[in-house]
Amino acid sequence: MNVGVVGAGIVGLAVAREAALTRGARVTVLDKEDRVGAHQTGHNSGVVHAGIYYRPGSLKATLCREGVALLRQYCAEHRIPYDEVGKLVVAATAAERPELRRIAERARANGVPGIAELDALGLREIEPHTVGTGAVHSPRTAIADFPAVARRLAADVAENGGSVLLSHPVRAVRETASGVKVRAGERTLSFDRLIVCAGLGTDTVARMVKATGDVRIVPFRGEYYALAGAARDLVRGLVYPVPDPRYPFLGVHLTRRIDGEVLVGPNAVMALALEGYSWRDVDLAELGRILAWRGTRRLAARHWLTGIREVAGSMGRRSFLRAARRYVPALTSADLVRTTGGVRAQAVDASGGMLDDFAIDVHGRVALVRNAPSPAATSSLAIARHIVGLASVLTS
Repeated sequence: MNVGVVGAGIVGLAVAREAALTRGARVTVLDKEDRVGAHQTGHNSGVVHAGIYYRPGSLKATLCREGVALLRQYCAEHRIPYDEVGKLVVAATAAERPELRRIAERARANGVPGIAELDALGLREIEPHTVGTGAVHSPRTAIADFPAVARRLAADVAENGGSVLLSHPVRAVRETASGVKVRAGERTLSFDRLIVCAGLGTDTVARMVKATGDVRIVPFRGEYYALAGAARDLVRGLVYPVPDPRYPFLGVHLTRRIDGEVLVGPNAVMALALEGYSWRDVDLAELGRILAWRGTRRLAARHWLTGIREVAGSMGRRSFLRAARRYVPALTSADLVRTTGGVRAQAVDASGGMLDDFAIDVHGRVALVRNAPSPAATSSLAIARHIVGLASVLTS
């Protein structure tokens, strides 16, 4: 079988590898960028999530737990940095303790190993400079080098007879009686099946195959600061707030990265372009399509006050510092330095609801990954198995 994959991020590359290894498919990966992992894969914090937040039985919960094991083994086999630094989800006030307890119960239901509920003294044994009324400790939560994983996956694809064609933007897709024709760059390629793992570009490809569906991608920019100098020593691993259950975002947290840097963030502001990495990145055509989607308007009507707060906080470090000092009070303004952020491809339905779970649609000979936000990088190898294993995706 001749299989095309749109998107050379970690999910697309994992899908391509899986199709080549388990189905013997001849695989071609297409991406408009000149390198693999150029967007969400290369702009996340590097956290390998253990699966503590996700609804038991959901694709996120199942594939995250499966994906952690596969990713740990893959990194060990290829000597890719992977470090179980552990995570604390910290209740800043007594009012957050009931939600913290629910997180612990959910983590255990998902089979997350080593989960412990700590009091104020216990959490400081793990993170001496962190304060709170209690915490859930996930000792097996890890950090990894996801761009390195993506590069290794691309090498696997090539070693198994496939191709990764960079600088090949997909310009047209047309289903035929026998397959799918794709115009990418200056070439026209024919495939038996096409799997779209395009992240921020999902809707663009979906329009080409007239599979717009009942969800759209709304881009949310996550901005970060990094701790400077000795302030990095104030955080050993990962310090997270108790998340607001109304949103799929986890709130501003402190994250030690595999390179030793410690990030503070992200916030979540709607970007003004699909690849709107800063306020200067504006694409009026893309913005018009995003705002024309009734789901976007209903989302804004429902959460406008939160949106205003996020935009206001985006304008300076004060809100980031305030959020970080809630857990690590020793931090000062001088300890925070602006660093690069990312853009999350968040699927929003017609009612204005943000999809929480992974979502995959099959439209004829084309399969589209509609929603694959965090923990997609963690789950990538398991997502690949799931997609390639679906009878409706790679049937001959």
